[in-house]
Amino acid sequence: MFDLEQDYARYHDNIYRFIYFLTLDAVLAEDLMQETFIRAFNGRQSFRQQSNTLTWLRTIARNLVYDDMKRKKLIRFITFQKQHQPLQLALTPEQLLHTKEEIQWLYEGIAKLKFEYRAAIVLRKIEELSIKETAEILGWNEAKVRNNTERGMKELQKRMRGERDG
Repeated sequence: MFDLEQDYARYHDNIYRFIYFLTLDAVLAEDLMQETFIRAFNGRQSFRQQSNTLTWLRTIARNLVYDDMKRKKLIRFITFQKQHQPLQLALTPEQLLHTKEEIQWLYEGIAKLKFEYRAAIVLRKIEELSIKETAEILGWNEAKVRNNTERGMKELQKRMRGERDG
């Protein structure tokens, strides 16, 4: 059963990060994260526990992001960086700077992908979810998850090569 205090403490970072990667807006991600938990609390009786709580919360969050995008009819692209990824401490200052630049460059490339590719890559490659979990969260079949992940990765590689060469 969904417990607001316990599940918020346990999952709010995951939900915030998921929404942030999809919206690329820290303030909006915070608002939609809060709204996700409000909706989950209000709809807790409908949670049949056919999936785990985090998957259910991500599905609610995904729906809120989709609704927000439909309402605004735009996707804004800004640079972002995965803040929870630890950097190796054995790096020299020059290597550390280069690593941070590489991470920034990668996430800028992801931000330029169409939304479906970005959503698939965020869930499969960054959040490391299974194809089944990703399909459940996005409301897609598993083939669509595989196709969008593969196409997104190919597009990302093409963009990254082009920007690197250009």
